[in-house]
Amino acid sequence: MEKTWRWFGKKDQIKLETLRQIGVEGIVSALHDIPNGEVWPLEAIKEYKNHIERFGLKWSVVESLPVSEAIKYAGENRDQLIENYIRSLENLGQAGVTTVCYNFMPVLDWARTDLFHPWKDGSSSLFFDKAKFAYFEIHILKRQGAEQDYTSETLSKVETLKQTMTQSDNDYLIDSVIVKTQGFVNGNIKEGDLNPVEKFKNLLSLYDGIDKNQLRENMKYFLEKIMPVCEKYGIQMCVHPDDPPFALLGLPRIVTNEEDIHWILNSVNNPHNGITFCTGSLSANPENDVPKLAQKFVSRTKFVHLRSTEVFENGDFIEADHLKGRGKLVEVIRIFEKENPTLPMRPDHGRLLSEEEDKGYNPGYGFLGRMLALGQLDGVIAAVNNEFSNQNKS
Repeated sequence: MEKTWRWFGKKDQIKLETLRQIGVEGIVSALHDIPNGEVWPLEAIKEYKNHIERFGLKWSVVESLPVSEAIKYAGENRDQLIENYIRSLENLGQAGVTTVCYNFMPVLDWARTDLFHPWKDGSSSLFFDKAKFAYFEIHILKRQGAEQDYTSETLSKVETLKQTMTQSDNDYLIDSVIVKTQGFVNGNIKEGDLNPVEKFKNLLSLYDGIDKNQLRENMKYFLEKIMPVCEKYGIQMCVHPDDPPFALLGLPRIVTNEEDIHWILNSVNNPHNGITFCTGSLSANPENDVPKLAQKFVSRTKFVHLRSTEVFENGDFIEADHLKGRGKLVEVIRIFEKENPTLPMRPDHGRLLSEEEDKGYNPGYGFLGRMLALGQLDGVIAAVNNEFSNQNKS
């Protein structure tokens, strides 16, 4: 597979020349300065692509060309927003950038309760504490009916948390769930926004009355509209699984398991309608057999995120080492290297090492942890291909 790296643009502290030196071949990036819903100009795309290529790299994948909320909940201006999206795709196609990763998650792009959960060795990683998230819903958001979504055991833990959580703890949880994880991804809420909780509530209210079936139909409508431009320019659209892959905040989730993926690919049965196979997101659902899903959907996979999670009995989960956990990356790599070896892949997330704590990297996107992961995965790819070579000789 092609070794790629998520890069956050010219302001990223990690330099392109460094990425080339550690074996990266392609860049996964976006025009982060353009607000959601606006057209990406052709000249801006070309300039960005040329900048990447000056360092001996290629712009392999767009991640992401964000799908505006009004497209997801079918707001009054969704057709205009879809037209803008089509124009952006057309410009990307003219520039020769033809793999586009996106998601269809309402409001939240991804959710964690702790962005720096400590390990014994002094490093840290992303963590999802189910009881803390329930506390966030019930006592910070005060979402009506939130209690009904949790077991009595979880609710008991929430009451215990209520006795110990300080205002500082609440602020950290708000920052982790609402601000830090969203600001650099979809721009709904940014660093420095006043009253992020109220803004978040307003975003949630836009989905009142939207259930799973309606969200599916809204996604189908979007995909049917954009497929002609994808066919014209050979653009591969690859939806990212929901992260985490289960319902949160009373919102529907429609990319969580085999049945969901099957529905998406068959509702708009076009070869340009594909998936980003994220082993991390999919492995956070204990019911998902990740290698089985990889085998089933390998022909419609356009891009691969390689990471893993460890899921606990109480519903908590943590980012695992890339060669451990439920992601079973060795098995997954074997499948993709055999069936679709030209796919771009990137090491997703990674531990934050203690010496990088003051670097200000985006959560999950430190340098050293991802470089370690890239080295591990490169070694697995080499071993798998050597295995195939020996099989062919015998």
